Amino acid sequence: MLRKLLLAGLCLMPAVAAAQPVQGLYIGAGAGVNFAGTLSSSQSTTKIDTNVGPLGLVAIGWGFGNGLRVELEGSYRSNSISNISNRRINGLTLPISNVSGNAATYAVMANVLYDIPFHPFSLPLTPYVGAGVGYGWLDFGNAGGNEPILLHLPLGNTYSGPGAISYGSGGAFAYQAIVGTSLAIAPVPGLSVTLEYRFFGMAQASVSRNLVATGGNTINGVTPSSQGHVGFQVFDNAVLIGLRYNFGVAPAPAIAPAVVPAPAVTASRSYLVFFDWDKATLTDRARQIVAEAAANSTKVQYTRIEVNGYTDTSGTPQYNQGLSVRRAQAVAAELVKDGVPTAAIAIQGFGETHLLVPTGPGVREPQNRRVEIVIR
Repeated sequence: MLRKLLLAGLCLMPAVAAAQPVQGLYIGAGAGVNFAGTLSSSQSTTKIDTNVGPLGLVAIGWGFGNGLRVELEGSYRSNSISNISNRRINGLTLPISNVSGNAATYAVMANVLYDIPFHPFSLPLTPYVGAGVGYGWLDFGNAGGNEPILLHLPLGNTYSGPGAISYGSGGAFAYQAIVGTSLAIAPVPGLSVTLEYRFFGMAQASVSRNLVATGGNTINGVTPSSQGHVGFQVFDNAVLIGLRYNFGVAPAPAIAPAVVPAPAVTASRSYLVFFDWDKATLTDRARQIVAEAAANSTKVQYTRIEVNGYTDTSGTPQYNQGLSVRRAQAVAAELVKDGVPTAAIAIQGFGETHLLVPTGPGVREPQNRRVEIVIR
């Protein structure tokens, strides 16, 4: 199965884009399955077991371009009820009969998420983590069943006999944790597929509980009944897949190719080598450009070969300065490997200054992640 998934991923590679941080307004939606734990009341007097059910959510958010995102989310979960057990008068917790209904959970959450600048297996995947708080609403919709009941009624009357029990709804503080990854889709700039695991919980929600006599039993012409409340906590695990669309994302500009010397004409004296985000390692294309620069340096007279490193504006200025030097050192080492004398090479890092494409702070611009080889 894993092999099939890997092969499918390789087939999709032409359709995916380089992962870029979310910046500005975005919307998202997802659907999946949730595995609700047993709903247990305070002191475990009531336990409600549920089956695996569907989950859906929509969200609107804002990305700051540095990996940090905030969003507002609405979600819905539904689980059919498989069993209800209540503690009887004799202290035993026994299942009731004729159980029916669903447990639905609605929630409005405020989330904070962070896109991790790491691309596993060199794929255009962006892992992320997040957490949220909000308000949830647990709704049983009068789900319940039948069991013997004991009611203490007005005027000293009591009723003991067959009855029905049902549950209503109630709300409480809600919280969640999120772990996921996104995959950018190249044909639609700004569109990503997401895959997530979520843990969702609610503090104790006070839910109405209704008891009513069945079988036509009456006292003084009135069907005995009683209403109270019971508190339930919610713990839910879910897996879902979704789509996210980041508005205002333009198609990524093509990386400018290195200046290639015209055949049978004077050799070029300037070459650009581009790097992946947060990387100082040379790609195959970068090695080709460095080899061309080394070869052409033998065709012209020069006093020195300058190797100048640069970065984009993502990251701190201090980190970018060091990264620009490491990039320049990597190119210089490749030049030496290709036959250029070490003494002829001058290395310098300029960090995030001298941008090829002017941007604001915190922007991952591919054309600014470069090393310039200048033959003087």
